[in-house]
Amino acid sequence: MEPLYQYAWLIPVFPLAGAMLVGLGLISFNRATNRLRQLLAVFIVSWLGASMVFSFAILWSQFHGHEPYQRTLEWAAAGNFHLMMGYTIDHLTALMLVVVTTVAFLVMIYTDGYMAHDPGYVRFYAYLSLFSSSMLGLVVSANLLQVYIFWELVGMCSYLLIGFWYDRKAAADACQKAFVTNRVGDFGLLLGMLGLYWATGTFDFDVMGANLETFVESGYLGAGMAAVFAVLVFLGPVAKSAQFPLHVWLPDAMEGPTPISALIHAATMVAAGVFLIARMYPVFEGIPVAMTVIAWTGAFTAFLGATIAITQNDIKKGLAYSTMSQLGYMVMAMGIGAYGAGLFHLMTHAYFKAMLFLCSGSVIHGMEAVVGHDPILAQDMRLMGGLRKFMPITSLTFLIGTLAICGIPPFAGFWSKDEILGSTFEVSPILWGIGWLTAGMTAFYMFRMYFSTFEGEFRGNEME
Repeated sequence: MEPLYQYAWLIPVFPLAGAMLVGLGLISFNRATNRLRQLLAVFIVSWLGASMVFSFAILWSQFHGHEPYQRTLEWAAAGNFHLMMGYTIDHLTALMLVVVTTVAFLVMIYTDGYMAHDPGYVRFYAYLSLFSSSMLGLVVSANLLQVYIFWELVGMCSYLLIGFWYDRKAAADACQKAFVTNRVGDFGLLLGMLGLYWATGTFDFDVMGANLETFVESGYLGAGMAAVFAVLVFLGPVAKSAQFPLHVWLPDAMEGPTPISALIHAATMVAAGVFLIARMYPVFEGIPVAMTVIAWTGAFTAFLGATIAITQNDIKKGLAYSTMSQLGYMVMAMGIGAYGAGLFHLMTHAYFKAMLFLCSGSVIHGMEAVVGHDPILAQDMRLMGGLRKFMPITSLTFLIGTLAICGIPPFAGFWSKDEILGSTFEVSPILWGIGWLTAGMTAFYMFRMYFSTFEGEFRGNEME
């Protein structure tokens, strides 16, 4: 199994190679590259497929008790300052690699049909591949500085993809809003990262956590200062995972094509924030103030997202606020110390939320034939209804996704959400109450969405 781990750095490199080759083709031979659109799509999907197979092999190896593996090399040095770069493979990495590669792979296959008539088809595939590569690089990063580099790459790719239809004013405004909002969180992350390096002398996650705890206990570093650094680092995930008050970019991100809405809201950008909290757990768990801030931010965001989702008539914005609410659950779980429950919900949510978004894309495509290519009308649930008769497979898959997100057994959402609520009840009945109330609201807004779209009579012909 050792060669498998020695070549694990190829997982983010494969999709990067696909993106770079196709990108160079678009720059150098634009017309010829666009003529080979189908072939290039297969080329890019094949690279990501290779990464996916590699990821499953690593997860299988981790299941069978393989030791965590880390490989680093010195990237820069000045006096006593040594900057290491490399990759690490452990349980968390193995799980995230599989989630990211499988969701991205399925989204790329779906994209072939969804973007078939779009003149930017090849460019979209190149962006998707770069986005996947950035997220995979973030997942395997061996230290906080390397995470930050890929963190910014993920932010840049989301800017390119949300504003993919840059000739639409709404899309151009949305990608700027997402970029600026995330810069606020990233500035906090950068300050916290530098503060932690100043305090502990390392960017390595485990060593940083151990040193910080030792220095606080010995009085070398004040507990208040350690809490400030931890909360500043948490600002990064607050923006990336759309937590209150930096959640405002998320609904606007719906201006991008539906496949990228599925990828951003399932496995990549929003998952990056929860992943960073998990990676920085050795730092956070020794600082009770930071854990309390994380738990309450998550609980409030879960409740806020659910209340806003109830009022939405746009199918994609309803799902966007639903994502914000579910991410709140994950962040709350991390804050109360239910590390496993939070990651379990991250994994289950990635699959059923990607499915719900891809179903919504199918519905929007169908509605465009009736109401025209106006995104406001095509996504308005008030004009839908009775679509189950016309698209039975989409309605069935949307219903399965709805049952999963509502926490109905035996679907995956039941096991992960129930574990979060069970763990929360043991720590704080108040937080449990908020989570329980939010779960009820989730069931209400998701079934409202399902019935408005697929049941009753079709209302699209009544449009004035």
